[in-house]
Amino acid sequence: MAKKLSKRKRKWIERTVEHDRSYKALAYNRFFTCIIFVVLQLAALILLLTYLGTYGLVAQIVVGALALVFVVYLAGTQERKNTRMLWIILILAFPVVGVPLYFLYGNAKGSRFLNIAYTRASKELGALPVDDRAKESVSDRERGFLTVLEKLGYPAYTDGEVEYYSSGKALFAAMKEELKSAKKFIFLEYFIIAGGKMWDEIQKILLEKALEGVKIKIIYDDFGSIVGLPPKYDRYLEELHENIQCLAFNKVRPIFSAHYNHRDHRKILVVDGRVAFTGGVNIADEYIDEKKRFGHWKDTGIKVTGSGVATMTKTFLETWKAFKDKSLEAQNYLEPVKSEKTGALVLPYADSPLDSVSVGELVYCDMIARASNYLYIATPYLVLDETLRASIMEAAARGVDVRIYTPGIPDKKTVYRLTRANYPALLKAGVKIYEYTPGFLHAKSAVSDGRAVVGTINFDYRSLYLHFENAVYFSDEKAVAAVKADLEEIGQVCRERTLANTKRNLFGRMIDSVLRLFEPLL
Repeated sequence: MAKKLSKRKRKWIERTVEHDRSYKALAYNRFFTCIIFVVLQLAALILLLTYLGTYGLVAQIVVGALALVFVVYLAGTQERKNTRMLWIILILAFPVVGVPLYFLYGNAKGSRFLNIAYTRASKELGALPVDDRAKESVSDRERGFLTVLEKLGYPAYTDGEVEYYSSGKALFAAMKEELKSAKKFIFLEYFIIAGGKMWDEIQKILLEKALEGVKIKIIYDDFGSIVGLPPKYDRYLEELHENIQCLAFNKVRPIFSAHYNHRDHRKILVVDGRVAFTGGVNIADEYIDEKKRFGHWKDTGIKVTGSGVATMTKTFLETWKAFKDKSLEAQNYLEPVKSEKTGALVLPYADSPLDSVSVGELVYCDMIARASNYLYIATPYLVLDETLRASIMEAAARGVDVRIYTPGIPDKKTVYRLTRANYPALLKAGVKIYEYTPGFLHAKSAVSDGRAVVGTINFDYRSLYLHFENAVYFSDEKAVAAVKADLEEIGQVCRERTLANTKRNLFGRMIDSVLRLFEPLL
């Protein structure tokens, strides 16, 4: 049993969360502690390199030989072509920095420890039931796509419905309503949890439900929540009531580690196995427009019912069994709560750096390839690899109405510059690009010809290859129409980008070229 928190520590945690970054939080928060330790480690590395530099030619030969070994190794790997070339250039240009960076960030497949833990958990949970009717009334091409996802562990279902929410505030209201109706269990898995109105209201409901006997399990990403929650907050939550359990995923420690690459970027809420939520909305006040950051925060989400909820439940339980409770008997949570057959496809899926394929990229690419009339994409970051860029450009070239919506006000200026660096090639191919002028667009969705995807997966390297993610592919007519209408509506307050207003001078193009070297790190 974990050591209990002292009364003084509990009070400090309560004050820190309640006052949202109080003076003590600023002084003692792990973020600043980690920054200090990282700076010290960098200083030590620089001193070491300076010392080695006194050996002159010998040091240069050793570093050069090591860089050459890594280049030869990379040339023979199955790494994506553009990523492989970026690492080769980086290592050859800056061998002293490039080799250590590859150790830290180059492995997109996760550590051996992560692989073993997840493989064991997934095997113990077993396969999900298959709905044989899901592939009856679809085209041959889509049937093949559904078969591939089914083999990866993500079957499609034809019962249940999808409801789309065009704002974080609307999604939050629906989440609270379902939380209050919980009778058996509640699962929450979020990249960010931060103190404020949203978390206060959810936490109050969770405590009430715990008192009623509802089992509550919470996962938050420790890196994502580092500036929103105090240290040991997982232990604090567990001390509130015996029916509350919590896992801080991949705990942050003030050392360099490749583990921090693999963040739990998922957003999942499951209630009693009968309803589930996902989308771009984390549990923090900016997502429901209670705190102003980067102008108006535009986000979206969906609610899923029917057999597909079991897929989202299993996604949660894989992480839980891998890192929190290996002995958990999970089958009671995985009983599908079926709904009336609707005929609409509902296919929740997950992605992780441990997959043999990038499921997120597979779904996006297949959806783009099958587009014949229109394709609308909303993403906060547009840092494309060759495969996705070529797929989008080819869709536009064959006459598809391709529209991409990105933020007008960025949250990360470097990634924003890389996003804009992708514009010229896309615009020349006929893609229409719109920037959301009221503020930051955080929605992650795509809609095309009666099919839509809503989830947590951005169109960037980190989201597609390094993070743990989830989304839902669906054909629910009402929900698909709502996604399309929402994007068309925000298009009215967007600034359309053209080749004329996207021109860059020579210096700007050089900066963008240098930044592309660091795409896998951003």
